[in-house]
Amino acid sequence: MTEPRTDQKADDPGVPEALPRTLLATRSRFPAEGMDHLWIFPPIRRGRRERGLVAVSLAADGEERRRLVTVAYSSERTGAGLTLEHVFHEEGEAPPDFLPRVMEGVVRRAGESYGEPRAIDVGGDPAVFAALLEEFDPALLAVEVK
Repeated sequence: MTEPRTDQKADDPGVPEALPRTLLATRSRFPAEGMDHLWIFPPIRRGRRERGLVAVSLAADGEERRRLVTVAYSSERTGAGLTLEHVFHEEGEAPPDFLPRVMEGVVRRAGESYGEPRAIDVGGDPAVFAALLEEFDPALLAVEVK
């Protein structure tokens, strides 16, 4: 699993449901069969608030290019429940071998904001995506979001 940034307080619980629910929202919008790679950036946690970023490369027209979509999320757990918002942003297209350098550039430009992402080679295989979801407690996947 992607670890939180190391400069955060160890007792910041964040919102454990946020990342797995974001991955589910991503898969509901883009089937795993079309996913090439995922990059999961370490979340930024402040108490019971969390925000993070997931990037996904998707098969574009033909095998020569990939679409890059980012999914930013922000979440908060309060006594009233869980809020979780996703913002999907189409970043553009590029050759597949160019995307790892794009992720390096994101890290470099963000300074210490994001940290190194975890890269997952999905390769269009739903079993790879399913295995990623199995890393999370199943109870986190079934949370009602208000």
